Amino acid sequence: MATSNQSGTGISARSFYSLLRQSLSGEHLDYTTGSIRRAVFLLAIPMILEMCMESVFAVVDIFFVGRINKEAVATVGLTESVLMIVYSMAIGLSMAATAMVARRIGEKNPEEAARSAAQAINISFLLTLVISLAGAYFAPGILRLMGAPPEVVSTGSTYTRIIFSGSIVIMLLFLINGIFRGAGNASIAMWSLWIANGCNIILCPILIHYYGLKGAAIATTIGRGVGVCYQLYHLFRGSGIIRILRNYFRPDKTIIRSIVKIAWTGTMQFLVASASWMFMARIIASFGSEAIAGYQVAIRILIFFLLPAWGMSNAAATLVGQNLGAKLPDRAEECVRTTAKYNAIFMAFVSLIFLFFSSPIVGFINRDPGVEKIAVRALHIISLGYVFYGIGMVLTNAFNGAGDTRTPTIINLFCFWAFQIPLAYLLAITFDIGPTGVFFAILLAETAITITGIIVFKKGRWKKVKI
Repeated sequence: MATSNQSGTGISARSFYSLLRQSLSGEHLDYTTGSIRRAVFLLAIPMILEMCMESVFAVVDIFFVGRINKEAVATVGLTESVLMIVYSMAIGLSMAATAMVARRIGEKNPEEAARSAAQAINISFLLTLVISLAGAYFAPGILRLMGAPPEVVSTGSTYTRIIFSGSIVIMLLFLINGIFRGAGNASIAMWSLWIANGCNIILCPILIHYYGLKGAAIATTIGRGVGVCYQLYHLFRGSGIIRILRNYFRPDKTIIRSIVKIAWTGTMQFLVASASWMFMARIIASFGSEAIAGYQVAIRILIFFLLPAWGMSNAAATLVGQNLGAKLPDRAEECVRTTAKYNAIFMAFVSLIFLFFSSPIVGFINRDPGVEKIAVRALHIISLGYVFYGIGMVLTNAFNGAGDTRTPTIINLFCFWAFQIPLAYLLAITFDIGPTGVFFAILLAETAITITGIIVFKKGRWKKVKI
């Protein structure tokens, strides 16, 4: 069935421009019929561009902050490492919203999709209230916990406090974009991040000039806030298939229970991964500020190239959710295979970029020779597994799009906590390899996640998940 949907439907050069325009137009399309390759293309283009802007968020601050000093770079890096907890919750809720909305859209029930979206927003406000207050109050302690030297704690606490205080805009930016992606309207999700990032790029150098490091935090928070305002406008007053009415916010126990069931394992999925990255940062911190800065610069660059691939893999989540909702499991599986193939090709190309051009890329962001040496080494080692990462992302999002957030959580738990963290400590500290040991541990753990994901995907249990 899936194969017949694809036959004779390759995207020709002649139709490329019209498809590109259609993918960015925000027009609602039915992704449960027709060409799979065309569906992947129409969804992936705005999702890739959306994640490109998310990746720019990851390097804009580090680019401008890098002009201050390496202590400022270390502050941003360590704060982001802990902020991964917020990102994990935001992504967990976002994937729950994507799965719920996509399933209801596949069932041709947009009203229930909108109700699910409203309940997810209710949950996000409760979560971020606690996070914002705790993060703002314990900002200096957070940096100390991450092993920051005293000079980093004294200069960076205000930055950390501002960023955590603005957790609500981080949460909503992720969540509402997940809602739009689930509905198949990836164009609005894309434009919200372009607008948010545009504001950040304009404000960051200006506010850093007047307020120093805390100016970067203010600029980032304002930029994200503007993006959220754009999202809310389209969510409440837009003409798309998803439109939330005021009465949809009345608590609905059935929907909340379904969202929480998906979201808490989804949050744990990314929390397990994020906590692992925090441990990586903590191990790196034992080698001094230069190692911290080099590692953080490398991670920002890696994320810059990984997020577009994550954008393509997001297309798999939407396609799986909608096709399972339409009772087309075989088509859902073929969508995953097609997306994984394209993502692997993209990541192979990125690997070549890092192999030959890592030095000038790092030098563009940071000119400290010691920092550059560590960052280049990290890029060379970690990027060796990029093809595996690309396939693994698609498989993870396929499970999540089906509402099966439990499977990737279990895989992450074993591969990160039982394998990556002990291996990183063993190589870096016990065998005294230093930061290089951490880089090899990351490479091996991410590869193990992909291999495990392929084995589990082929068993097909994800097709039977009910939400």
